[in-house]
Amino acid sequence: MAMPLEGRVAIVTGASSGIGKEIALHLAEKGAKVVVHYSSNQGTAEEVASTINNLVSSGDGVRAIVCKADVAEPSQVAQLFDMAEHTFGPPHIVVNNAGVIDTKYPTLAQTSDEEWDRIFQVNCKGTFLCSREAAKRVVRGGGGRIINLSSSLVGVPTPGFGAYTASKAAVEMMTRILAQELRGTQITANVVAPGPVATDMFFVGRSEALIEAMTKSSPFERVGKVEDVAPVVAFLASEEGEWVNAQVVRVNGGRV
Repeated sequence: MAMPLEGRVAIVTGASSGIGKEIALHLAEKGAKVVVHYSSNQGTAEEVASTINNLVSSGDGVRAIVCKADVAEPSQVAQLFDMAEHTFGPPHIVVNNAGVIDTKYPTLAQTSDEEWDRIFQVNCKGTFLCSREAAKRVVRGGGGRIINLSSSLVGVPTPGFGAYTASKAAVEMMTRILAQELRGTQITANVVAPGPVATDMFFVGRSEALIEAMTKSSPFERVGKVEDVAPVVAFLASEEGEWVNAQVVRVNGGRV
C-alpha cells in the first residue's frame, strides 16, 4: 500500500527536538523525504535524520538530511531551500516550527528590547522568510503545503507571554493573508496552534504548581504530547487536507 506522503519532500524547521522532531518523524513515517533543520543542536538533528533513514530499507536510499540555518537570515533560509532542492528536488511541504520563548516569563513592562527583538526575529521574521521562500519554491498544484506553528495562547491573554503571544498572533494573520495571495496555485497555507505540550521548552522556568494548574485547566486534565500535534500537521500536509486552507487549527484538548 502506498504511503500518503510518498514522493513528497518536506522541510521542517526546528526539527531537532520537541514538536518539530515528532513532526519530522511522523511525515517520514507517512513516506515523505525530510530536511531536518536545526539552529544549534547538530547532534540531536543528526539523530532524528538517522532514525528516519533507519525506517526504510537500504534500497530506498537517503530519506532525511540535516541542515543548519538561522531562519532570521534571508541568505541562510535560501541555502536551506537550495539544499532541499539539490538533494531531493523542490519541496512540497514546508513546516515552520522553529520558535523561541522567554523562559523567565516577564511582564511586558519587564521585557527588554533585546528579548522582544530575539523572539520576533525567530518566531515572526523566521516564519515570514521561510514562508516567503516556500511561496516561491513549493511545488504548485494539489500537493503544495505551507504549515506554520503558532500557539493556543493567542486565544487566551496570559501574563508573562506578551512578546511570545504577539509574535504568534502575527504568524496567524500572516498565514491567513498568504493563503489568499496564493490564490490559483493550489498551495494551502494553514496554522497549527498547540496548547501546552510536554517538551523541554515547556518545563523550563515553570514551577510544579503552575504545571499542575495548566494541567487541570484542560478538559482532559493533562498537557499535550508531541504525538497529539504531529498527526494534525500530517493531515494538513496530505491530499486529504487539500480543502483546508487559511485556517488556524487549535490543537489543545479543548483548553482554549
